[in-house]
Amino acid sequence: MTSAAERLAANMNLGTLSRATELKKRFLFLVGALIVYRTGTYIPVPGIDPHILAEIFAKNQGGVLGMFNMLSGGALQRMTILALAVMPYISSSIIIQILTVAIPQLATLKKEGEAGRRKINQYTRYGTVLLSAFQGYGIAVGLENMTGAHGSAVLNPGLFFLFTTTVTLTGGTMFLMWLGEQITARGIGNGISMIIFTGIVAGLPNAIGRTFELGRTGVISTFFIFFIIAAVLGLITLIVFMERAQRRVVIQYPKRQQGNKMFGGENTHMPLKLNTAGVIPPIFASSILLFPLTIASFHAGSGNGVLQAISTYLAHGQPLYIVAYVSLIIFFSFFYTSIVFNPAETADNLKKNGGFIAGIRPGQQTAEYLDYLLTRLTAVGAIYIALVCVMPELFVAKYSVPFQLGGTGLLIVVNVAIDFSTQVQSHLFAHQYEGLIKKAKLKGKMK
Repeated sequence: MTSAAERLAANMNLGTLSRATELKKRFLFLVGALIVYRTGTYIPVPGIDPHILAEIFAKNQGGVLGMFNMLSGGALQRMTILALAVMPYISSSIIIQILTVAIPQLATLKKEGEAGRRKINQYTRYGTVLLSAFQGYGIAVGLENMTGAHGSAVLNPGLFFLFTTTVTLTGGTMFLMWLGEQITARGIGNGISMIIFTGIVAGLPNAIGRTFELGRTGVISTFFIFFIIAAVLGLITLIVFMERAQRRVVIQYPKRQQGNKMFGGENTHMPLKLNTAGVIPPIFASSILLFPLTIASFHAGSGNGVLQAISTYLAHGQPLYIVAYVSLIIFFSFFYTSIVFNPAETADNLKKNGGFIAGIRPGQQTAEYLDYLLTRLTAVGAIYIALVCVMPELFVAKYSVPFQLGGTGLLIVVNVAIDFSTQVQSHLFAHQYEGLIKKAKLKGKMK
């Protein structure tokens, strides 16, 4: 038997979509905002020689620097005003969420509803400004130390260049943060995720072209190109399957009598996703790795032995990089899941509404049971994310396959695409329900 949601989805057609004016407005706003974002990734920071910068980047584009460039939509390679992308905002979000768990005052703010959420968001913005200024200054200093075969990458180094570059990069990140918030409120889907998604997808045509170029020049064989295509398709299928996987916990509600009528006695289910954290763990892990190493990557050619060693050991395929990346992914899988799903609070809500799990006593036992289930699911989900993100990166390191075809990029793209599809369906469902309510009211007036 199909559910009401499934019947609505089956009845959707182009006519329904064309009548959903609110959805069309949101979609057009989303497209316009993303066009503005992509335009910004081509506006260069003043005072830089692009030819020397491209030459230096080509020599140091592996490892952390290459992933950062992928997440920034190529803005880092071109050293544009949006070169920092949303990484400082993500780093600030991580810090604030950790502090929310550690500091009672912030934990209290989180429980205060909309007002508390706005306050926490404001702290996140302040943190973004500080981190952007710090990273922007570090990049400016690094740019002054970068030299190619034909001279320095900076045309006029000095205090003025340091100041203008720091302000420009900080302003670019703050603009992207604001744009992401506008997309979330007036567009479709999570704004920050859509920005990262757009940056990765924009680099896919070039990545595919570079892969075929590797085959044409004989760096990789034709058979291996077909293997890459099959592996990418298989990885996408696996990601879709695992992201849709869930454990359905049956919730029962007892019958109760009000007057002469009986209410309740129904069974429903609570879906627990295998990967509750979604794309947050790899994005957070990348942000943590990128934050201290962006400067080290830019200094790689300056003769600093320590920074060169750090960049070398944290290159793709190196043991230290793999261990650090996997450890951070697993940590953030459990950490973020504990933030978005509270077993004790869920068990308390079920008890207040009269719901219970068969064979489990309401209250503390229910909370322990949900925590047990969630821990097992999160462990499997964390291992799945780690394997998806790390295994393809070994091919990236060994065969110079573009980062967009790696596990991290595909995981983000598929997850955001699934979330976008869900958001569109939600808007269409709401539109159809509004239409049914209007028709019911009209029929009632006619009678």
